Parts: sequence; structure tokens; C-alpha cells
Amino acid sequence: MTTQTAPNLLANLFETYSLNDTISLKNRILMAPLTRCMADANLVPTDDMVAYYERRAEAGLIITEATIIRPDGQGYPNTPGIFTQAQIAGWRKATDAVHAKGGKIFVQLWHTGRVSHPHFFGGGDVLAASAQKIEGSVPRMRELTYVTPKAATLEDIQGLVRDYAKAAENAIEAGFDGVEIHGANGYLIDTFLHHDSNRRTDEYGGTPANMSRFALEVVDAVAARIGKDRTGLRISPGAYFNMAADSRDRAVFDYFLPELESRDIAFLHIGIFDDSMQFDYLDGNASSYARAHYGKTLVGVGSYSAQSASEAIATDKFDLIAIGRPFIANSDYVARVRDGVELVPYSDEMLTSLV
Repeated sequence: MTTQTAPNLLANLFETYSLNDTISLKNRILMAPLTRCMADANLVPTDDMVAYYERRAEAGLIITEATIIRPDGQGYPNTPGIFTQAQIAGWRKATDAVHAKGGKIFVQLWHTGRVSHPHFFGGGDVLAASAQKIEGSVPRMRELTYVTPKAATLEDIQGLVRDYAKAAENAIEAGFDGVEIHGANGYLIDTFLHHDSNRRTDEYGGTPANMSRFALEVVDAVAARIGKDRTGLRISPGAYFNMAADSRDRAVFDYFLPELESRDIAFLHIGIFDDSMQFDYLDGNASSYARAHYGKTLVGVGSYSAQSASEAIATDKFDLIAIGRPFIANSDYVARVRDGVELVPYSDEMLTSLV
């Protein structure tokens, strides 16, 4: 069992926090997006998923597992979607349950890009910024190896922007308080933001402004459809997952972050599994780099305990903390931290069920 620090030392985690004039959070503890692969065969959220999120409604904000915006965005088995009426109705059960417990919930909008696989959508092109294949195979279905993606055409890009906006509209219909656009971890949007995956020579590649263009177009389209106050974004300035590092990426994010700040969205979330990771070209860890270049609401994540998160918030490293695996192991994570109760330690065996 993991022993928690005395609750009075963690008081800042339980402060209310206003994202904007539209959304206020009852505490600074977010449930991080956690891929569970538990949707049904039609990618509809199940009753078990509804109960799973309902039990965690004490979080200041739940960010759901990554949810695909259209069929060709799927890269893992049984990941939920938000592009059919049945999926919207399934998610509505979850949002109603969370709201009934006084919680707030955003859906994470996802297209996996070059780690999608035709197996899931009946054949056709895998889309990415460029035709740069990554080695490896589909998690949980290792017999499926990755394929060489097609470099998205200008028409493809326009369609993708429209589909992100439509998915955001569907999210509001499903009762979500907002959306987090998944722009991190080597998935579609992230492939435009890094030199390893973006070899384009048109208006979507080559320069920091061009490489930032697609991500900003998606943010703008989503914000125009549902409001900037209901729009968040997750990014990975440091390449570390499904992506090779390149020092030229620094210039891309030096450009991208001020552009994003000017859009005044609900929050920026750093997508990284361990925030102690150091990146030479970022002069340290990803969240410190982001804080230096982005002055609005910042969400930290990556192996933080309640104590280290409280200390980071106290020293203005970020404003909110997203908790991942401990929330899998402890549906009552917020109450346990508040009351100084020991946490159940996470184990990989917990991934096979929703409790």
C-alpha cells in the first residue's frame, strides 16, 4: 500500500479552479485519459464503462479514454468512437451518470494517424503527415504490423479538420462539458509537429509555421464549433513515443505555443508518461518548457504522486494535475488523498477489468 502525506499539506489540490467563465472545477485533480479497450464491437461505450466513469466523478475533471473521430482513426481494438448515433447515445449514459454525481467530463478526441491499421476499418489508406512508416505492431493484436501511411493530401486534411469539428459537436450532443483534442504521443496531429514524421514541402511542412498549421486549424475548427471555453489540447513537445527526437522540433513548438496561447482555450495538457524525462533541445522536462512558453492553464501529468503534484502546483510548474494509473487502481482516489487513506498500488493485471 502507498502511504499518503497528511491531507493538510495537500490543500492546494482541493482548491476550486476556474478554467474560464464557463467551466469551474471543484478541485485541481483531473483523471487522465487512459486507453482501456473495453468498448463493444461497434465501438459503443458499455454499461461497465458508464459505471467506471461514474465511480470517478469526484475528480475535478474526467478526461475520457481516447475516442476516435472516424473509422480510419482506429489503431487499437475496442476503443470507443464518437461518430455514430449509437456511440453518442452510449456516451450520453456516461455523461449523465458523472453529472448526477456532481462531476465534469471532457472526451478526448483521437485519430491515431500512422499507427492506425486497415484491419479496423475494412481496408484503405492509413493517413499521416508523410509516408514515414514506424516499426512495430498493434498493441493487444501483435499479429498486425504497421503499414506505410499515405501522406495526407490537402483534401484529406480539409476532411480531417471537418471531422474533428463534427466529433466535437457530437461530444456536446452526448452531454460532455468539452473536449480535449489529442495532439500528442505520435498520433495524427503530432505527426505534423515533428520533423521525424513530417517531411512535407507544402504549406503543412518545412517551417515552424507550416508544421503548426494543421494542429491550429483543428483547434480553430473545434473552438468555432463548440466554443474555446470547451476546447482543450494535449501535446508532446518532446518526442518519445512513436516518434524519434529531432532538435529542430524546438523551433516548431517555440512558434506553436504562443499561437495556441493567443487562442485562449480551456487548457493545455502535456502528454508524457514520465515528466522527469529530460530533453536536451527543450532545456529540461516537457512541462517546464511548456510553462516557459505558455502562460494560460497548464495541466501536468506523468508519474506524479499527490505530494509531488501539490508541490509542483505550489511552485507554479503547472495549474492542474492529471492522475493516470492510480485512478485505475483507486476509483475513490480523490477521497483517499483528501482523507490521508492509503492508496491501492497499481498493477498491470488491473487492465483486464473495469472496477
